[in-house]
This record gives sequence, structure tokens and C-alpha cells, in this order.
Amino acid sequence: MQKFIRSSLDYIEHNLKADITVDELAAMANYSVRHYCRLFAQTMDTTVASYILKRRLDHALAEISSGRKAIAVVLEYGFDTYSGFYKSFVKMYGCSPKKYLSIYKNNKLEVPFMHGINEIKKILANWDVSANLEIKDITHTDWQTKEKSEWKTWDVGDIYYLKTNERSKMIRNIAIAKALAKQGLSSEFLPVPTKQGNDYLDGEHIFLLTKKIGEPLNYHPLSDEEIAQMANNELREKHGFALGQAIAKLHNALKTVQNDVKPWEGNLYEQGKTAIPKVKTHNLGIEDDFFNDYAETFGKLYDKLPKHLIHGNLCVETAVYENNRVTGFKGFETFELSFIRIYDIVWAAGEINTQSQVENYLKMLTEMLKGYDSINPLSTEEIQAVYYVLCANYLRNCAYFTKEMDGVSDLLARSNKAMVFLAKNKEMFCNLL
Repeated sequence: MQKFIRSSLDYIEHNLKADITVDELAAMANYSVRHYCRLFAQTMDTTVASYILKRRLDHALAEISSGRKAIAVVLEYGFDTYSGFYKSFVKMYGCSPKKYLSIYKNNKLEVPFMHGINEIKKILANWDVSANLEIKDITHTDWQTKEKSEWKTWDVGDIYYLKTNERSKMIRNIAIAKALAKQGLSSEFLPVPTKQGNDYLDGEHIFLLTKKIGEPLNYHPLSDEEIAQMANNELREKHGFALGQAIAKLHNALKTVQNDVKPWEGNLYEQGKTAIPKVKTHNLGIEDDFFNDYAETFGKLYDKLPKHLIHGNLCVETAVYENNRVTGFKGFETFELSFIRIYDIVWAAGEINTQSQVENYLKMLTEMLKGYDSINPLSTEEIQAVYYVLCANYLRNCAYFTKEMDGVSDLLARSNKAMVFLAKNKEMFCNLL
């Protein structure tokens, strides 16, 4: 990390109760405001204003949790009213300060993370692992926002990952990993105990060491020809049934921890309905009867569909296969969605890319529904809603993707094509079981 950023962070940390301006920070670093803001954002993955706000919220919460009167604390940290502090906190953390403290009772004030590889080697000494393992920073960048993931991750040799993030998110994902383990499923967040037998290293920052788990189906050791044919043969159907069963076990695990996390509640029906006006502007030749049927029929079904914490991004890339069976899941970094449970099944079954592939898609989806139903029985309303869940998903895609976005022209074209196919072939999705 550049020295001027370290100096800026130290200055911010010691002056949070004062009026800190970008102008003075830039002047201290001998940069123009524009150049300073760009360098700060590149280094810290956030804007100066957002960083200062977060630190003020964190410090204020720490002082409130220690017993100080809330209104006095928030005024000291520059908020005009407690209501202003409350709204900013909810926007930043997704829940009220009281709920946050009730969930994370051992909340500690965390300082900014700024460790290099040498510091990481010292941290790894807290685990019984070789000191000679190669360490690589593999923090990912989101393909849509182009922003770095808030999860800091290091590849440690061929066996381990070292991870760090906000304490609350780390503890949440460890709880999820343990719940999954009770269902016989692996994940990337099951702790490797430290030398002292703890789940994680709890100091200035919280660090978690985990073992790498199996590869997704897309990386399964099959030939290119076999992989290309998987959508047409029994192997795909077998994986479909196994994946459906694994999703059922995943959901059983999530229901046991959903009260200990902070999921936001999404409404797929409303998301699809809101997208309809934008989709109509695409001039896809879809009759109004389709949109009216979606609004009326799915609207009646939606409130009857079971909802709880779900994965939200399940597919053959996130389901892990070992010895030809589903053993766990990846992709829990943004795991915070309370949604209808069948969304995970429908999403994981894949996309309708072309009409010629829809028969294979239906086979996969049917097998997944059968697998799920063998463990968690599906309701009549859920089976009836499968078609509308697909419609809602593609309505959202068609409304979200635009020709102006980089790298999504193919996704937009596929989504439009799938939307037209769904509008004309509802009967194909009825009575799947």
C-alpha cells in the first residue's frame, strides 16, 4: 500500500469526530483532488466519502455498545440526529444497529486491512501448515461492476485458502458452513482450526483458513466431447437428480441459520412485473396476454410459495462434484437473500439458450425437481410456479441488459430469444412432475 494512503487512513482514524474534507487529504498527499480520489478508490475499493462514513458508523456503534448514550455519540461523529445515523447504518449494513449487535454480540471495532504477503506469512504461522507454501493473492473482480470483491482471499499452496472480511460476514459464513457440514455438504468456509483449536484467528482482523474443496461440474475430468454431450445423455440427468437432492440439503441447512444472518427479502414476482414495461420496448412480438397471465397467475401463486434463505446463484459452476456426486457448494461470498426456495432449483437447471436445447433443459429441470422433492416435498403451487419463475428471471434479464453494456450483447440476445420462446410455449412447462 502506498505510504500516502496509510497516512490518510491514520489521519481519518484519529479525526473522525472532526470535519474531514477530501481537499485537505489530497493536499496532505500532494496530489490534486481528482488524482487523489482515483488513487484512493483503486487502493481501498471505495470512495473517500464512503470510507469515512463507514468508519464513523463503526466507531459510533462501538461506543454505543460500550454503554454510552446513543444520541451523544452520534452527534459527536457528525450526524445531526440519531435518525440520520440510523438511516445511514441500515443502508450500509442492511439492518438496524440493535439487530446488528444482537446477532454479532462480540462485535469488535475493526481497523482497515493493509497487509502484504510477508504479513500473511506471519498470520499463517497460527495454523499447523508448512511455512514454505506458495501464497498468491486471488481476490476477485466482479465482472459486472468491475470492482474488487470485498472478500480478501489468498491461495495457500494446493490445499488451503486464507480469507478475511468484516467480522460479521466471516462469522455468518462460518455458521453456514457448519450447518452445511451437518447435512454432509462441504463449502469453502468450513474452518481449519488454529494451533489453539479456534475456528479463526481473532485479532486486529479476523482470518479464516479453509481447505479447498472439489471442482464444479464444468471442471470435471471428462473429455471435451463428453462434456459437450452431457446435456443429451443420462450422465446429465443423473447429475440433475443429485444436484436437486443437494439443493434440498442445502436449504435444510440454511433454514437452521437464517435467524442468525441478515438476509434481505426479495420479491421475484414484483421484480418481473416491474420489468415488463421495459421488455415491451424491445418489440419482441410478445402478446399482452402473456404479460397479463404473468401478472395475474403468478401474483396469486407467489404468496403461497415457501420462502427462506437461499443461495441465489446456484449452477453447475457452483455445485461441487467429487467421485461423480454432489458434495458441496461454492459461491457464498454474497450469501444474504431470502427468496422463494424453488428459485435455486430453476436457476441451477441452466438457461434456455435455443429452442433446440429446450428438451434437454426440461429433462435436467425435471430431474432436479424430482431430486429435491425426494427430500423436501414440493407443493402443488411450487410446481405450477416453475414456468413463471423462469419468466420472471428472463423478464429481469431483458430489462437489465442493454446494448450499451460492455460484453453483454450475447446475454441480451439470448435473454430476448428465451423470452419469446417462453411466451409461446407455456404448455411445455406444465405438469413437469
